[in-house]
Amino acid sequence: MRTPLIVVTGVDETAMDSALMSLSWDLANAVVVRHRIDPLHQVLSRVVSDATGVIEHETTALEHACTSCALREDVLPTLERLAREHRWSAIVVGLPLSMEAQQVTRAVSRDRRLARRLRLAQLVSAVAAADVVDTLLSDAALAERGLHTGPDDDRGVGEVACALVEACDLVVLDRDPGPEGLDLVRALARPTAHIASGADSLDPTALLAGRHSPAAAEAWSFPIDETPLATLTGSLAWRLDLCSPRPFHPERLLENVESLGAGPHRSRGCFWVPTRPGALQHWAGAGGQLSIGTTGRWGRRTPLTRIVLTGLGPTPSDLPRAFEDLLLTPQEGLEDQRTWAVVEDGLEPWLGDVLDAA
Repeated sequence: MRTPLIVVTGVDETAMDSALMSLSWDLANAVVVRHRIDPLHQVLSRVVSDATGVIEHETTALEHACTSCALREDVLPTLERLAREHRWSAIVVGLPLSMEAQQVTRAVSRDRRLARRLRLAQLVSAVAAADVVDTLLSDAALAERGLHTGPDDDRGVGEVACALVEACDLVVLDRDPGPEGLDLVRALARPTAHIASGADSLDPTALLAGRHSPAAAEAWSFPIDETPLATLTGSLAWRLDLCSPRPFHPERLLENVESLGAGPHRSRGCFWVPTRPGALQHWAGAGGQLSIGTTGRWGRRTPLTRIVLTGLGPTPSDLPRAFEDLLLTPQEGLEDQRTWAVVEDGLEPWLGDVLDAA
């Protein structure tokens, strides 16, 4: 019989500890694993505890202070080992601060050895209510707040915090965040996700009965088709779903990307450029910090450019125009492929070499 696994993520130490403590109390006979990364000393610490107290407290020197090393060297082996012991009715794992759970959820769902022993029940995002808006729409870098997972981690706080909320099945706020904060979280979270103001309101039976779907989480976090999103009604948050079959013009994207990516809002989605027609590009940003990159191939899918933007207050009127200005115009067209058969397009620092994308 597979052991239910609950994965807890977050960017706030106190909110994560509160959620983990509540889960340990509410889930009878559960074991809790807490991992932390020290990027300065390149050390991973692991604490394993249950109702009897602390069972293990170990530190491991990492070859590189990064999430991939932590997963490979300790997180996944520990989860498999605990599940193999059949001592507990559930495993709750608190990942290192700012670590996204996709690598864990993909490994558990795709690795036959892990899938035989573990069942993904819930992906939880623990959020501090006191500064929820400032966190989700922050333009600060993780390293500025000591939240980075390694020396090369240049991600933004808002970008990561939003991604954690979007991917989860359950958002646990440590208290009521107020109308604006709650509406922003609701706008970012999947429509099927549950939002709890206070971990003491969680239903242990529902937690264990859940089944996390990595595919559903990825489809919401990274929309690459034209599936419409639910309309926000009666909300203090706004959402713009900007979509076109046309690609971004590489020169205008390079020169004016901030017209769409800058500002106190969350943006996520996909795009393509005519100089790399087969490459699927990823767009993710918040608060003015933006990451773009190549994430795969379009394959048999029809390429499209789709950016979903979310924020608070009046809906900005300039963003649809900014989106349109970045797109190829019908007059520029794609018919003459020789126009776009270039050796360089200026996007190499973010998307890699053009020839590698061919």
